[in-house]
Amino acid sequence: MSRAFVKEQDGQETPEELPERPVSTNPNFVTPRGLALIDEEIETARKLLAHAQHETDRVGIVRASRDLRYWTQRRATAQPVDPPKAPKKVAFGTRVTVKRDDGRQQVFSIVGEDEADLEKGLIAYTVPMARALLGLEVGDDADLPGGHAEVVALEPYSV
Repeated sequence: MSRAFVKEQDGQETPEELPERPVSTNPNFVTPRGLALIDEEIETARKLLAHAQHETDRVGIVRASRDLRYWTQRRATAQPVDPPKAPKKVAFGTRVTVKRDDGRQQVFSIVGEDEADLEKGLIAYTVPMARALLGLEVGDDADLPGGHAEVVALEPYSV
């Protein structure tokens, strides 16, 4: 009987069906921190793969192998960008403070896609918020998702 007609357990993927992690088609710009995070992910995936192989955990091997392929590819295409030391304009690797029309101030650092973490204020350079800010200077107005804002401060990105 063809596997197409065999019902798998609900919610369970077989190792052969585990999809590859999607890789962005955008340039893979990374901060120095972003590059270090990719290297950490590669090391973690290698350790998980070795452990899964030692335990003969087929699903673990497939998952770790997939992650290792993803992170190795991201490392190979990484284009390191040093944050500007004294930014005059919003750019990759810039920490930008904006003041919303309602008086709220928000701080965002513009980073690579793999480093982005909205809860930490790290936004990928490819998202609409970052695209709306790129190239602006202190005092410039921006039409951002969620409303209007003014750029009030620029600093180099650092962790």
